[in-house]
Amino acid sequence: MKIRSTPLIALGAVSLLALAGCAAETEVDTVGNGNDDQKNVTLAVFNGWDEGVAVSELWKAILDEKGYNVELEYAGVAPVYEGLSTGDYDLTMDIWLPDTHGEYLETYGDEITDLGAWNNESKLTIAVNADAPIDSLAELAENADLFGNQIVGIEAGAGLTAATEDRVIPSYGLEGMEFTTSSTAAMLTELKAATDAGENVVVTLWEPHWAYGSFPIKNLEDPEGTLESVESLHSFGSADFSEKFPQASGWIEGFEMDLETLYTLEEAMFVDYEGSDYAPIVAQWIEDNQEYVDGLTS
Repeated sequence: MKIRSTPLIALGAVSLLALAGCAAETEVDTVGNGNDDQKNVTLAVFNGWDEGVAVSELWKAILDEKGYNVELEYAGVAPVYEGLSTGDYDLTMDIWLPDTHGEYLETYGDEITDLGAWNNESKLTIAVNADAPIDSLAELAENADLFGNQIVGIEAGAGLTAATEDRVIPSYGLEGMEFTTSSTAAMLTELKAATDAGENVVVTLWEPHWAYGSFPIKNLEDPEGTLESVESLHSFGSADFSEKFPQASGWIEGFEMDLETLYTLEEAMFVDYEGSDYAPIVAQWIEDNQEYVDGLTS
């Protein structure tokens, strides 16, 4: 009996160890201090979308101070939606609705969670230098040569790019102009170079954007209404975000930021500062706007 019982005892010990190992593997760190939210948050940020960079850096600072561990992950628009749908990302904060990201919501909407709009004043635009000889998109075709027969765009896969190609260009007879796409950074470089040199330039842009406070530019009127709809900026989480982060979910659902406040944050990060370590810049902005920031988690 002793010979037979030894392996059974050993097997029992191994089973207990295995169960203990499974328990250890499934244990999840929480924030603590009365907050049962999971501690680690992956916040996805669209490359080149500065309003998203700004609010993401702000919320990283807020949540880190509350005991979370927020990791910012930069990616293109499509990979962010895919990552949210699979749970590889927990959160993103720069979803434009109803138009700009409408097609992505048709694809992924059932697999991700809308945490609400934090701004309802946003819009897509076509902008030119402030002293340009035209004020309307209806005048652009007949004056195309004054702008080098070029419209400077952003990323090829952006909703703004699709709107320009599908609605703006055919509605205003701009097929004779070259519509170049590369990146938001490249567009801003061309915009700066042209305005610094006193030259005419036409670019695809959007509000909110810090460029409006940094360069002498104006929006062209859009009498055909090709870009007329005002967009809302939403936060979206993974399907189980509210289950994993009930406290943070409530804070983000209540988050609101008007354009004036957003512009001050963007100006501090992208105009007055030329580096890429935004943490101290955001920390100073929080200190300067402490009452507003405290209200986001009250």
